[in-house]
Amino acid sequence: MSWSEGMRGHLGSRADDWIVPEWDPPGRVRAFVTTRAGGVSEGEYGSLNLGRLSGDAPERVERNRAVVREYLPADPCWLEQVHGTGVARIDEVGPGEVPVADAGVARRAGAVCAVLTADCMPVFLADAAGSCVAVAHAGWRGLAAGVVEKALATMAADPREVHAWLGPAIGPRAFEVGPEVRDAFLRSDPKAAAAFREHRPGKFMADLYALARVRLARAGVTRVHGASYCTYHEPARFFSYRRARASGRMGAFIWLED
Repeated sequence: MSWSEGMRGHLGSRADDWIVPEWDPPGRVRAFVTTRAGGVSEGEYGSLNLGRLSGDAPERVERNRAVVREYLPADPCWLEQVHGTGVARIDEVGPGEVPVADAGVARRAGAVCAVLTADCMPVFLADAAGSCVAVAHAGWRGLAAGVVEKALATMAADPREVHAWLGPAIGPRAFEVGPEVRDAFLRSDPKAAAAFREHRPGKFMADLYALARVRLARAGVTRVHGASYCTYHEPARFFSYRRARASGRMGAFIWLED
């Protein structure tokens, strides 16, 4: 049985709606990303909105989180995400604590790392030994500032032995940015220029997936998978903050089994 088949078996019917990464980390790694399907929220938040700060009715968000909790070994460690590079060591976070961070790393079985997204990219990481996992919230600000590299450093694994999976994010046909975004990436790596296409005067179309691959390659990670979605252009499946500011949030979860 492949890793993906095992994960789909864990989710059961939910695997038809939620996303099981197509990658091949060690068997004790578990990970999935929710979509809009399966919750109780309505309108732009319909239906599985997991974001407490999105503007949705709090009681609906809590019911949605309870739905997801059924598929996790423990309560996930939710983060106060600030589009930065902070990394929380999930094993050391106490009950009820909400670290200010944009990535989580766990070594203890059953400790669940989680990030919320709605155009930004969730990046899953797992070492080849199956001893450490991580997830990073990688919008352009965090990606340019080095959130993925910080997560890798906290894992303390040989990058050549790390598996990475790039989850649902805004695609290159929808992500229009200004020159300041392009400059932020080119300052650290001129190779990032290939991820930008001039669109109109003073504006570029940016490929967030390509930018993540550049950063991962520079860090020494070569086992990279995913990068085949567009949250903006798939409204029936994904939330998108750029498409609708009153938007819900998807959740990306990763943990180690005993």
